[in-house]
Amino acid sequence: MSKSAILQPGASFMSGRNVIGEVTESIQKFIMDGWTHYNGDEAPPRIEEDLKYEPMDRNEKVVFVYMYRLAHNPNLQNQKRWRQAPVFMKDDPAVTGNVYYHRPPLMVDLFYLVMVHGKFRSEAEKLLGWLMLLLNEATHLIYRPRKFILPDGREVDSLGRPYDEDLPVDDDDLILEKVSISMVDDLTCGDAINLFSLHESKYRPFLTYRARIALDGPLIHAPGGTTINMPRAGSMDPMGRSDDQRNNGRPSLGRPAKSKIKPEGMDRHRLKRDTE
Repeated sequence: MSKSAILQPGASFMSGRNVIGEVTESIQKFIMDGWTHYNGDEAPPRIEEDLKYEPMDRNEKVVFVYMYRLAHNPNLQNQKRWRQAPVFMKDDPAVTGNVYYHRPPLMVDLFYLVMVHGKFRSEAEKLLGWLMLLLNEATHLIYRPRKFILPDGREVDSLGRPYDEDLPVDDDDLILEKVSISMVDDLTCGDAINLFSLHESKYRPFLTYRARIALDGPLIHAPGGTTINMPRAGSMDPMGRSDDQRNNGRPSLGRPAKSKIKPEGMDRHRLKRDTE
């Protein structure tokens, strides 16, 4: 495959290439910030991604956050046609030439496995209950302006400003990136046992969460616009059409179509009386 078939000339880097890792980091940061806010000076739990981790200190509390699956969201699937990217929303394209095209974002579901470890089973269950309540409040796990990387390497938001996630988000033309997580029932006990066995980890009570994200691809600078070529609609095969249809499949003004409804009653048999 040639290089031009993979990346269009003048295209930028993938704007959403780091979003998956940023969501995982946001979950871990949300847990740590929540512990500091609700538990004050108490020693925070340790965040781990290795399922077979066993703490040396029995008093140590551990929260496991492990992304075990990602899947394409078919319910939000778009056609892969180029369309104008929502960037430089307040500029006049005829004057500035800031016209960029990209393909629709890829909608992906991220699935996380969340578990806890404590000194005693009861302490682990208390930590698990607190964690469920905390993650239920994660309605805005990520709430920031959407990032676009231009072909020249600049990172901007939809208004064309240098990207800064701490800028105010009160502008109606500002495109925002919103990510939250929700509890789902994605793994059965048998699936979890197989997963723990693969990681050589012991079985622990677990929770599964789902986060939905949008991954943006490269931008194409097209100050003069772009042309989308669509194949011409072909005519139907005349050998396969009926007498009440035209070549393009539309109904004709000929004789009415025969009814396909089978009359009620007994089937008629073609019998002939033997007069000899």
